[in-house]
Amino acid sequence: MSQAPSDKPDMALFWGCFIALITTSFAFITRAFLVNDPSLWPAEFGLDKVQAQVLFGAGIWPFAISIILFSLIIDKVGYRAAMYFSFVCYALYAVLALRAHGILHPGGAALEGEALKAAQQQAWTSLYWGSVILGLGNGTVEAFINPVVATLFKRDKTKWLNILHAGWPGGLVLGGLLTILLGAQVAADWRVLVYLIALPSLVYVVMLAKAKFPLNERVASGTSYREMLAEFGVLGAALASFLVVKQLGMVFEWSGTVTWSLIVVCVAAYGFYCRSLGRPLLFLLCVVMMPLATTELGTDGAITGIMEEPLKMAGFSPLWVLIYTSAIMMVLRFFAGPVSHKLTPLGLLAACSVLAIIGLLLLSKASGLFFIFAAATIYGVGKTFFWPTMIAVVSEQTPKGGALTMNAIAGIGMLTVGILGGPLIGNMQERTVQTSIDKELPGTYELIARDDTYFLGAYKAVDENKVKQLPAEQAEKVGAIAKHAKQGALAKVTIFPAFMLVCYLGMILYFRSKGGYKPVSLDAAH
Repeated sequence: MSQAPSDKPDMALFWGCFIALITTSFAFITRAFLVNDPSLWPAEFGLDKVQAQVLFGAGIWPFAISIILFSLIIDKVGYRAAMYFSFVCYALYAVLALRAHGILHPGGAALEGEALKAAQQQAWTSLYWGSVILGLGNGTVEAFINPVVATLFKRDKTKWLNILHAGWPGGLVLGGLLTILLGAQVAADWRVLVYLIALPSLVYVVMLAKAKFPLNERVASGTSYREMLAEFGVLGAALASFLVVKQLGMVFEWSGTVTWSLIVVCVAAYGFYCRSLGRPLLFLLCVVMMPLATTELGTDGAITGIMEEPLKMAGFSPLWVLIYTSAIMMVLRFFAGPVSHKLTPLGLLAACSVLAIIGLLLLSKASGLFFIFAAATIYGVGKTFFWPTMIAVVSEQTPKGGALTMNAIAGIGMLTVGILGGPLIGNMQERTVQTSIDKELPGTYELIARDDTYFLGAYKAVDENKVKQLPAEQAEKVGAIAKHAKQGALAKVTIFPAFMLVCYLGMILYFRSKGGYKPVSLDAAH
């Protein structure tokens, strides 16, 4: 049963949403550990590095796509139904993961030889579809918690959406600490990490089972479904459709003709129904979200790699990298309210862009544990407020878009990282490696390079198998050059926050010409 929002927000409902987000980050970090630790899933199921990453990706792309698609129907099916659907997804993931273990250990025994290989193939299928279902559950959580909290705190969205999204890094910190503390138990039986997801998932489903979900701000105001779609418009739909269909095409290996045909059909159908190009400001925010997501998520892997090596040399678990950066984000997001009130949400985003530029430049040159962590701290502070504040700006400026516009921009960001941002950063690193090797070891790069293609065209990359064929001393020198060059390539990544900074400054000037930044109120419009 839904109700109109009251002046006094239901804090039990808010904290239920907060714990639901913690569940998604528990699922993320435990799967990342299971997939990337050679002694766990790779050893158990005979996975090579490619298969491991395919398995990891199976839990990511459904996350992004379900955020967008569920937003189209969430006001029809209701937040409670979405909440239960996410819980069922977590339960199914656990069942399929445990089933995969049972396939390899029938009756508690361990298989060998051909029987083991056949069982591993069968178990892979169970793990893959379990990961897809888990991703759908994670995306559904995001699809309902964002509009719920934006409706509960419609007069202070930036503050409360940032606090809500402190749940993601909070879950990473808690999940990472538990994984470290349970190291011996996990090594003995990886199913312990699957059971961990049950803790927060049971808490949020109990907390939200009898909660009175608010009527969405858009629905309560009388804004129609067609008006919601019109707010996003053909321009937004074209961008989202391109990313969604392109991602599905990559997963299911559709031909270019099929992919583009589906994109055209989706955009044409959307445009025929809504008959609007959409809000120009919203489209600009969607475009800015692409480099924002790349800056925040796409560089994390590179930064983690830089910090891991000195940590290992100091005798610490690489998980402390993730715990440290996540702890920064978790704590600071609780203080977004006073900062955004002082700077305005767009001012906060502009300031974060400046910090991200400085942090990335310092990280590209940092050496030694202290300086690496100092640079990572600056970068971590910069990226802290990006994601939730962008969602808040979208909700404040396009409230007619309801759940769709808030969640679509999040989905666009996540899909961009996988399809464009991550590979683009990888290409930047490979080009820097090529330049460095050509400078220090002329003629060597052509001996160790391979040609390949990605979405934006052809590229060259170092082939590790060819590097191994070089004389030992030369191979070692190539490895050292490549590692240093990839770190230096972070300076090129500053192009993304620099672009964002220009856009934010432009929007600040635009709103200043209109009398200053003010959230749009549907109460006043109706």
